[in-house]
Amino acid sequence: MNSTYPKPRRMTHLFGHDRRIVIVAMDQPAYFGAMPGADQPGPLIRSLVAGGADAIVTTFGVAMACAADFGRAGLILRADGGNTKLAPNALPGRPLYSPEDALRLGADGLACMGYPGSRWEDPSLRDLAALAAQCHHWQVPLLAEMLPMLFENPKEGITPENIRDAVRIGAELGADIIKTQYTGSVESFRYVLDGCYAPVVILGGPKMGSDQDLLNTVREALTAGASGVALGRNVWQHPRPERITAAVTALVHLDATVEQAMGMLE
Repeated sequence: MNSTYPKPRRMTHLFGHDRRIVIVAMDQPAYFGAMPGADQPGPLIRSLVAGGADAIVTTFGVAMACAADFGRAGLILRADGGNTKLAPNALPGRPLYSPEDALRLGADGLACMGYPGSRWEDPSLRDLAALAAQCHHWQVPLLAEMLPMLFENPKEGITPENIRDAVRIGAELGADIIKTQYTGSVESFRYVLDGCYAPVVILGGPKMGSDQDLLNTVREALTAGASGVALGRNVWQHPRPERITAAVTALVHLDATVEQAMGMLE
């Protein structure tokens, strides 16, 4: 059921002509604070762009401080947050920035979270829907990171069935792009994608065991029909961010094999 990308004109700046996309997510320091690899965001962004990243998800602060470093790449502003690892009780982020804020920064889109099935389902989905309406008004694409039951019981909650429901819910609430967890096999992820009409990209999650594990995951997701990736620490904390970005880009846009992509890291 996964088909063409939606209507906001700025989508054409984010996606390649093949209607696929390589996103690098650099918004984690807004929650974790100082993180290895993100000390100098400007040079890091330049290396990701040189490696072929189509777009970067980042924070308001980085978008302001490093505006000149994005070059041809699209900028997706993290719209929600306000919660950090320092709090004694973790809470979900809430809306912080609007489409107008994104446009003033020169951003091409906004990103927010959605937690269907969790104890934060109601506020997160209400916030997502409200932001989707605002984004539609301003014709700004919205990326929704849909993670079902993430904090309650991730091992049992994140199943192909729940992820299939979560990505469809994100599309129904108005998101233009859905970011979610890969389900572990081509067959199960194809089942997820068959239930959603918006483009779906996979997240990277915690650091993977090896470069080959990462590239295998990307290849499988693409084979299943994913529209691309939205990878974070597996890319920007890599010893060679530009090369791993180039390897992922070769998979996404050139249909390279995993072996060919691995060769780009030598």
